[in-house]
Amino acid sequence: MVRKLKHHEQKLLRKVDFVNYPSDATHRASAVIRRYSLGNPADYASYNRLAGNLRHLAHRLALLPPESAFRRKHEDVLLEKLHDMGLLGVGGEGKGKLSDVERKITVSAFCRRRLGVVMTRLRMAETVSTANKFIEQGHVRVGTEVVTDPAFLVTRNMEDFVTWVDSSKIKRAIMKYRDKLDDFDLL
Repeated sequence: MVRKLKHHEQKLLRKVDFVNYPSDATHRASAVIRRYSLGNPADYASYNRLAGNLRHLAHRLALLPPESAFRRKHEDVLLEKLHDMGLLGVGGEGKGKLSDVERKITVSAFCRRRLGVVMTRLRMAETVSTANKFIEQGHVRVGTEVVTDPAFLVTRNMEDFVTWVDSSKIKRAIMKYRDKLDDFDLL
């Protein structure tokens, strides 16, 4: 048992928080790693570096005169590529603007395109961590290829082709539940 703290000791301890440190309040890395279930913390650093490079590129393009043909061409190429990747223009917004790159390209934007998060959004798994387990165990394919890396980034075009592997027990259980299991599949 610990002795009771004296009055001046209690006053000093009110000013100190041993659970939350001030340096943690400004750094979002741990929250993003936990929310998107990043298995490798180096992924956060690489996404952060990519987002910073894209913001820097957009800023450099914005410094060019608006009537410049070079600026218009490269701005369109950049926005088209980011839209195709699914990082910009979610919903019916279209391709977006150059100012969207400054605001919307974040580490979370890259994490939302990871295969486990896309599977969760498609209701193939309840949580991102269970989706990551399914991916690592080889139950998921994108198109014709089996993907075993949870860090696989899914583009807009590939999103429609995320399915279960034909030999997966999870697919068999889903088909049995929906009463669509064929006798040929039992072989």
